[in-house]
Amino acid sequence: MRSRFDQQLEALNSHLIEMGTFVEQIISLAAMALMEENEEFVKDTIKVDMEIDDKEKEIETLCMKLLIMQQPVASDLRLISSALKLITDMERIGDQSHDIANISKFLTGKQIQQVENIPPMAEAAIKMVTDSVNAFVLRDLELANSVIIYDDVIDNLFLKVRDELIELIKTDSTKGEQAIDLLMIAKYFERIGDHAVNIAEWVVYAITGIHKDD
Repeated sequence: MRSRFDQQLEALNSHLIEMGTFVEQIISLAAMALMEENEEFVKDTIKVDMEIDDKEKEIETLCMKLLIMQQPVASDLRLISSALKLITDMERIGDQSHDIANISKFLTGKQIQQVENIPPMAEAAIKMVTDSVNAFVLRDLELANSVIIYDDVIDNLFLKVRDELIELIKTDSTKGEQAIDLLMIAKYFERIGDHAVNIAEWVVYAITGIHKDD
């Protein structure tokens, strides 16, 4: 019975890795849509977002089967319940990445290039998501905690973007609308970082039984 359960947990890990890969992909596509002014990337985010939604349902179904049929012990129960929580965050990351791509349709490369800290925000967001999912799969407490700490990096980048946009408007008041769009994009990247932190905190809970809100 335990052997069967372990196989299903391994399948859960595989599905989470696949979903994490889709999430990394959609963030990268959103960043490319933003920087390269290519609407094909925007269309691609729609496809990947659908893959993420499908994978969320698949994982949710597997988790419910594990809970109902296997009657897991405390540590396994924490693991499964944490998986259910983190797929919700990954699904939201997909939605927010698609929103970034949609906003990018109204911007030009020249406008974006004037805000040099947005590309590093995208890179930081991808790193945090990748590390948080890997932390879950590897049951790596140190890696999970490093994601939580790294959130300061993306928060600081957001403040730099905000300051850049303030200066942009001071220099040319006609760029107010574009500045608002860029600030919204930066805020989405910051929120993606927050979702990665949520994932990491659920990893900590799965391993230790302690959650930040406890």
